[in-house]
Parts: sequence; C-alpha cells; structure tokens
Amino acid sequence: MPRDPLPSFGTPRAPDPDPERKPSVEALTNNLQVIFQGLALGSIYALVALGFVLIIRATNVVNFAQGDFAMLGGYAMVLFFSALGWPYALALVAALVVMAIFGVLFNYGVYYPLRHRSFLPVLISTLGASIFLQNTVLAVFGPQPRPLEKTLPVDGINVGGVFLDSQYLVILAVTLLLVLGTYLFFEKTLLGKKLQATSQDKDMARLLGIPVALMISITFIYSAVLGGIAGVLVGPILFVSIGMGSIIALKAFAATIIGGFGDVTGAIVGGLLLGVIESLAAYHISVPYKDAYAFLALFLFLLVRPQGIFGEKVSEKA
Repeated sequence: MPRDPLPSFGTPRAPDPDPERKPSVEALTNNLQVIFQGLALGSIYALVALGFVLIIRATNVVNFAQGDFAMLGGYAMVLFFSALGWPYALALVAALVVMAIFGVLFNYGVYYPLRHRSFLPVLISTLGASIFLQNTVLAVFGPQPRPLEKTLPVDGINVGGVFLDSQYLVILAVTLLLVLGTYLFFEKTLLGKKLQATSQDKDMARLLGIPVALMISITFIYSAVLGGIAGVLVGPILFVSIGMGSIIALKAFAATIIGGFGDVTGAIVGGLLLGVIESLAAYHISVPYKDAYAFLALFLFLLVRPQGIFGEKVSEKA
C-alpha cells in the first residue's frame, strides 16, 4: 500500500478558530510536499543530464544510451546487493566499478570506431547500443521489475506536516555532493582542466600534449558512473526495470535543452526545474499525464527561449 504523503504526527491540535486558515495551511503543506518530491526526482534528471552534457562537450555527440547507464547501475546493484547479499557499501562500490568498466567498453566499442565520422553515425550507434543493452538485460534478468532496498533503513522524518522520505533526502544530498565535487574537479584539478581543454578544442589540446583519446575515455567513465549512481538512487522509488532508462533519458535530454544545450549549470538547473514542474502539474492537473508535462514545458521553452536558460543566443547572418 502506498505511503500517505502526509502522515500525521504528534498530538491533535484544537480546531483553528479561523475557518479560512486551515485549508490554506493544508494546501501550502501539500504543495511543499510535492515540491520536495519534485526536487528529488529532478535531481535524478540532473545527474543523467550532466552525463549527457559531459559527453556532448567531449565528443559533440548526444549519447542516447545515457539513460540505460542508469538502468545498468540499478540492475548491478540488484545483482550484488539483493541477489548475492553483499553489504550495501560493498555492493555499491562493485556496481560503480562495473559502470566504470562499462564506460570504457562503451567508448571503445560504440564511439571510438566512428570518431572521425559525422555526428549522425555515432548518434545512430548510441541508439543501437541502447536497444542492445535493453534486450541483453531483458534476457538476463527477465521482464519483471526488481525492487531495491532504501539506502537508509529508516522511512524518513516529518517536518511541519511535510514528510521527508529518507530516500528522497539521500538523492538530494548525493546530488549536491556530486555537483560540488564535479565543480571542484573541473576547476581545481589538473586533470579536470585537461578535460575542459579537450572539450573546447581537441586539436589544440592534442598540440599541447594532452592525450585526447584518454580524456574522452575518462569522460565516458564518469558519465557511466553518474548514470549508475542515478539508477541506484532512484531504484527504491521507481523499481529497477528495463524501461526506466528510456524514460529518464528522455526527460534528462529535455532538461539539457531547457537549461541550455551543452551547459553544465543548465543541465543541473534544468533537471531540478523539470522535476518540480512535473510534480506540481501532476498534483494540480492530472497524474496519468505526468510524463507529458515535461515535454510540454520543453515545447514552451523552445517557443519562448529556444537557447535555454543559460544558453547564449546565436544569430545567423544572411
């Protein structure tokens, strides 16, 4: 049975003397609850969108298998933690190691052979890889969605009538740490600056002695690990299934466009914004159409601000 989104706590209070106040307070509490859940869901979109952007900047290609990285991470966690019974921390490390290895294989198996071709063959190869991965996992694990235990063995806390689910709190905390860690890595470390140089101009980076092929491989590794973490985090909420990666990838890609195509900050802000929009629209309008609201928001952004929130306007000369 689904948990009541607003479980009661404490001792009952006396009736409010102002009959107009109670409905407004309840509405505010419900909206805060929905926004909290939207931020957590948007954090998953942001992590996958960040992987999209890193690969776009490194290779100028959209990796449409990025969502399947989340699916693979979730199934790796199911294998090590649920099936083999390993301790959670060990299972998590093993799952991330698997994702790092998979990132290398994906780079050299899907992108590297086509690196000198136009973007279209590489894009089609990522779509083919996505279909291959989904069918491989289907053959190994079967079609039944797999449950995954929460990261913390507690339900959550209740603050002012808003129930803060422990898994949502973990998602928000991990996303914050990863975003901060990514910023420090790219801005404060030599390797991060080499990766930035590679993403900005591969030929110049190669002339400066930067191993471009290695930098691109590291980007794929990091993107695969980010996707795997997203899958592990969202698994206890959505269950781990074959189709989870496709749904997350579509919304994360929409988030990259809303935030500003190829912009790291835009990917994060776009993911969070999309999660909140989706949750509020589902609560106030209709739940069955919640997946459509993300693409409606994308359509409106393309009409009003096609370059995205942080994108720069590009004008064409006749």
